This record gives sequence, structure tokens and C-alpha cells, in this order.
Amino acid sequence: MAKEIVKKTDAELQKMLGEERKALRLFRFSISGSKIKNIKEGSVTRKKIARILTEIYARQKGGVRA
Repeated sequence: MAKEIVKKTDAELQKMLGEERKALRLFRFSISGSKIKNIKEGSVTRKKIARILTEIYARQKGGVRA
């Protein structure tokens, strides 16, 4: 996943970020209605968002990531 994120353009990263945030929002509403069986999906989505944001910020700073 991390290698795929590095290869994406800035516009693609912004689009992915929006989609993941929308998915997280839908997950939260579904969990309150007891429609979701896979609870781990929320943490996976949050980690994806964090990876995307890390890449965006690293590009803005122009720094080298570890």
C-alpha cells in the first residue's frame, strides 16, 4: 500500500483521501446502526488516511521519508 501511494500524483492522493474519509464516515454511521460486522475496518481505513496524509505532508515539505 505504501509503495502505491508514493507512485500517485498529488491530485490522485487528494482524490484517494476524499474517498477514504467518505468511507470512514459511512463506517461510523453504519456501526451506530449495528449494520457492520467487521469492526476492524474502521482502524484499517484510519491507517490508510494517515499514510496518505503523511505522503502529502512529506511532499509539501520536500523532505525525505524513512
